[in-house]
Amino acid sequence: MSDFVDRVTVHLKGGDGGNGSAGVRREKYKPLAGPNGGNGGDGGSVIFVADRNTTSLLDYRFMPHRVADGGTMGLGDNKDGSKGADLILPVPCGTVVFDKKDKRRLEPLADLRHPGDRFVAAAGGAGGLGNVSLANKTRRAPGFALLGEPGEERDVVLELKSIADVALVGFPSAGKSSLIAAMSAAKPKIADYPFTTLVPNLGVVQAGSMRYTIADVPGLIPGASQGKGLGLEFLRHIERTEIIAHVIDCATLEPNRDPMADYEALEHELAQYADSLDLPLGAIPIAERPRVIILNKVDVPEAKELAEFVRPDFEKLGLKVFVVSTASHEGLKELGFALANLVNEMRRKVQEREDAAEAERVVIKPLEDRQSARRAPAGKKGVLEFSIEREENPDGTPLFVITGTKPERWVLQTNFDNDEAVGYLADRLAKLGVEDELRRKGARPGDEVQIGRGNRAVEFDWDPSIAAGAEMLDGSQLGARGKDLRLESENGYARRRTNSERREQYKAMMDAKSAVRAAMEAERLAGHWADPSIDDDRHDTTSLFGRGEDPDDAGKADDDAEGRGE
Repeated sequence: MSDFVDRVTVHLKGGDGGNGSAGVRREKYKPLAGPNGGNGGDGGSVIFVADRNTTSLLDYRFMPHRVADGGTMGLGDNKDGSKGADLILPVPCGTVVFDKKDKRRLEPLADLRHPGDRFVAAAGGAGGLGNVSLANKTRRAPGFALLGEPGEERDVVLELKSIADVALVGFPSAGKSSLIAAMSAAKPKIADYPFTTLVPNLGVVQAGSMRYTIADVPGLIPGASQGKGLGLEFLRHIERTEIIAHVIDCATLEPNRDPMADYEALEHELAQYADSLDLPLGAIPIAERPRVIILNKVDVPEAKELAEFVRPDFEKLGLKVFVVSTASHEGLKELGFALANLVNEMRRKVQEREDAAEAERVVIKPLEDRQSARRAPAGKKGVLEFSIEREENPDGTPLFVITGTKPERWVLQTNFDNDEAVGYLADRLAKLGVEDELRRKGARPGDEVQIGRGNRAVEFDWDPSIAAGAEMLDGSQLGARGKDLRLESENGYARRRTNSERREQYKAMMDAKSAVRAAMEAERLAGHWADPSIDDDRHDTTSLFGRGEDPDDAGKADDDAEGRGE
């Protein structure tokens, strides 16, 4: 099994944000001294970083699921939760990140070409606000806090496109692996059968003080751009190279094969593949990159004659031709220095093109005078930060689907087990203009409304007549939400009692106790002992056992009882 992996699918999830705290501060003589709940910590993000020390995507094949740390919840005493640590994932330089949302077509997200390039693939969720952050002049003591947002989940495809200065292309068994082994310290697999090379091989060539890399691309055949052979799997490794070197086998015995036909066939495949490429900004198109012709295996006498025969034909096309032999190392030194000079020249051109493309890059900035997010008054243009679509349920009843960044985020932050939190959500939606837009779309009380789509969608029956504010402790609705009787100034709990008020309350309590003792002493002296288990006064309507009978009816009942001998 090869340890070179250049394409893998990774399942990512950012860390969840911590929940906010709904704590209440308690002090001496002030049992309800106000909110003190802290905010929850933000979740960590999953970040890809291009690293020159990473050469393969093998680790992600065995561990495709990566999750960042979540934030911790807020605590009382205004203590915020800690932020989750970001998950840094190193990838080789030349890795392209694709979004796997659409299976038929992958959408490119980032191109990590240079060392240190970063891309946030899955953002962490924001931490929920505590009740301290939610408090204001009208909402002095929120009895709820916002929940942390869940981290972003995404499936991405990592595709490695080797970054090399020179790409060796040619038919199978043309001698590309032998050439890279002779020019560098690389040790690729070499055998006498086609498609020996199944993965790209990279080698570093030292020519004097100049160092550059060459890539041995697996053998190509006619039709490789349509998927024949190993073409589509490894043609992408040619995208990053600046020089294309055709390695042509001059000692082949296959029919209908000659050096010029091999060159034209490979150029045809490269042209078809280049038409479907979306190169990065400033990159040189494949058709404009310099070509080098390497006539290989000239240690065979017949191959030597054929190479000298076809050399003028290639030179007429303006191509540099090198006659080499990997067996006898003939011409390898001249080839190495010639490629070094060409690589040095191409690096300078590529840098100039990238600088010019960066200078011409169009940067889109937000408008200085942003319009209101809510619907503007009549006669003025307004921008809505949400959209409402009218659909139908299977039973034919209307369904209004609300989508937008703010409504969907607010739903995730709401604790639906807390009525006050639900009321706060209703207030935010009404302020954003959702209720007005629902009325404009023709929604009626009782219609089904859905916020968001997918697994995180929330459905409810729309009832605009329900007040969104919190309720009083006695059950009546508040005109403005967020008030709390426990903290009202006239209630007495929100402030400390004065010494005179404490003395008056204590005196009233002691007078009441003395009155009770005096009444009990008078009953004892009168010989009246009250036994709760005996109903000794059936006419007492306030007693626990009294029936409150009329005295005349009670006298008749006693005479009848005496007549019966009872």
